[in-house]
Amino acid sequence: MRNKKTQAVGPWSDRVDSADWSAVTDEVNEYGGALLPQLLEPEETREIRGLYESDELFRSTINMGRHRFGEGQYKYFHAPYPEPIERLKQALYPRLLPIARDWWTKLRRPAPWPDTLDEWLQMCHDAGQTKSTAILLKYAEKDWNALHRDLYGDLVFPLQVVINLNEPGIDHTGGEFLLLEQRPRAQSRGTATLLPHGHGYVFTTRDRPVRSTRGWSAAPVRHGVSAIRSGKRHTLALVFHDAA
Repeated sequence: MRNKKTQAVGPWSDRVDSADWSAVTDEVNEYGGALLPQLLEPEETREIRGLYESDELFRSTINMGRHRFGEGQYKYFHAPYPEPIERLKQALYPRLLPIARDWWTKLRRPAPWPDTLDEWLQMCHDAGQTKSTAILLKYAEKDWNALHRDLYGDLVFPLQVVINLNEPGIDHTGGEFLLLEQRPRAQSRGTATLLPHGHGYVFTTRDRPVRSTRGWSAAPVRHGVSAIRSGKRHTLALVFHDAA
């Protein structure tokens, strides 16, 4: 399953391309997040869940309770990533890039992201952000993830993707994906989404543009996971910048 970097070809690219990206863009622009098609088949989700105990595949293990991040555990993959993870990242990046560039144009910020993921990650590495950031998370009953943002350094891609590796209602109850957006001079707005098995969800990494009386303002966004009521839940998180 492990492989070197490869071009975005094969079934993973086809699944990414099957999304109605115009509708996804509209949804992300309206709510800060949007559901994607099934990006991983059930057998693939089982295989990725099974990697959790293979310590040699990971560079770091985080116990959330110890750091007051919530309750549960997650691990950062070493790079190069297992093939489905690398190919999904390669396929998703060019689809998310127009959204990212549009957001930064509205916010009057320079958009530093080149046309390919490999070029962007090289920029991260040149800036000292060399640590891999794909994450495999494991939640048990009563575990949860506190609201947070995955920034890791000065160079940040403004969108990321999570994939539920379990079947809601069968493998687990609870565990909704949470977004909390603070709008300028307004009340915070929250959304909760129960992710279907194998489906992706694209969402705001740090902040995003919202209309204001002055044109466009940056609305900070944090994300988390509600408490698992029963069962177990595994999640694959795809971050498009590396860490310092």
